[in-house]
Amino acid sequence: MKSEEGAYHVPVLLSESVEGLNIKASGIYVDVTFGGGGHSREILRRLGKKGHLYSFDQDADAEANIVDDERFTFVRSNFRYLSNWMRYYKVEHVDGVLADLGVSSHHFDDAERGFSFRFDAPLDMRMNKRAGQTAADIVNNYDEQKLADVFYLYGELKQSRRLAAAIVNWRKEKRIDTTADLLSATEKYFQREREKKEQTKLFQALRIEVNHEMGALRDMLKGVTQILDKGGRLSVITYHSLEDRIVKNVMRAGNAEGRVHQDFFGRSEGPFQLINNKVITPSDEELERNPRSRSAKLRIAEKI
Repeated sequence: MKSEEGAYHVPVLLSESVEGLNIKASGIYVDVTFGGGGHSREILRRLGKKGHLYSFDQDADAEANIVDDERFTFVRSNFRYLSNWMRYYKVEHVDGVLADLGVSSHHFDDAERGFSFRFDAPLDMRMNKRAGQTAADIVNNYDEQKLADVFYLYGELKQSRRLAAAIVNWRKEKRIDTTADLLSATEKYFQREREKKEQTKLFQALRIEVNHEMGALRDMLKGVTQILDKGGRLSVITYHSLEDRIVKNVMRAGNAEGRVHQDFFGRSEGPFQLINNKVITPSDEELERNPRSRSAKLRIAEKI
């Protein structure tokens, strides 16, 4: 276990998200985004001897942060398989689930992972380095329409078609293997005053596609609705509108699409009750300490 968790990732909205779980000393909890272990350590600090915490992470780098505690179980897997793994461990219900959906600072700061355009690095972006296609595979093999769809749906880029066309034209002459190659292929389509923001959206779109993030999030939240005990809490930190919309829909309606089901009397039949009707955002002190938290939103709901 690393002596300084900050070497890997500074946890966002730490006290607020863990407080939101309303932890019972003897309860069973799940941190589906272990990362540097900051949230998991705080949960363990509040658990008694009979409590237990299961923490998920598919990234091999996160294993260096595993907590040495008999109340702790590390699950080396994508969180989309949450319900499957709980069945494996013979856990029928849990008392709370926490998810910090942001990419860790470790991923952005590790040049070789290709998550950031701050470095000239291989265009990888896989959370799980042991499997799956890379961002380079996508930009070199997807057809123009499919690329445009990825940029529009996951990056909300208005110039998605022009970016896709530019990439297809570029790769006719030279394969796009690095972050610098991608920036060179697309740079003229970004306005100077919005360049960094638009490039961030481009990289976000590719990262989401590489890691199937939206599908994984839907599967995980579906699993939560199945295994969370009555009165159990779901505490989720989001960072962009796409994932926040899914989380909000599930908490309000019980499904990712936000379809509200009503009983005979017209009352909504969602499985959750919102704890905070208004999203919780980082304090000024946290923003000053950790600027990357500026887009974070915390939503908390209770199973009914």
